[in-house]
Amino acid sequence: METTTKTKTARELAETYFTAWEAGDFDTMRGLLADDVDFVGALGTAQGTEEALAGLKGLGRVLERIDVKVRVAEGDEVITWFELCTSIAPPAPTANWMHVEDGRISRIRVTFDPRGLLAGLGKPS
Repeated sequence: METTTKTKTARELAETYFTAWEAGDFDTMRGLLADDVDFVGALGTAQGTEEALAGLKGLGRVLERIDVKVRVAEGDEVITWFELCTSIAPPAPTANWMHVEDGRISRIRVTFDPRGLLAGLGKPS
């Protein structure tokens, strides 16, 4: 019997991304991201897998949970609306858009009000 590998849909990639991030499973996350992933968010930008993972690991140190409210997928695009729950700030309502190419996440855009997190990190807003 022949075994075939099913490519994950954009929605499945997004679900796996958030589950892995919440669990601190950066090896799994590495496999989801394109080598040239382009990340732009409220706290910074990153080019490439290693920069993106470094930023996610940094925020992961204070991450308690990701409370997903809704996920909408259309083709290679996914938007996830969630509350970013950390140990240093009130939950931050957050929108995350991802674009998938060739079975990997190639672009990520994240927007939220960063003032609570910045205050919790001791940085001026």
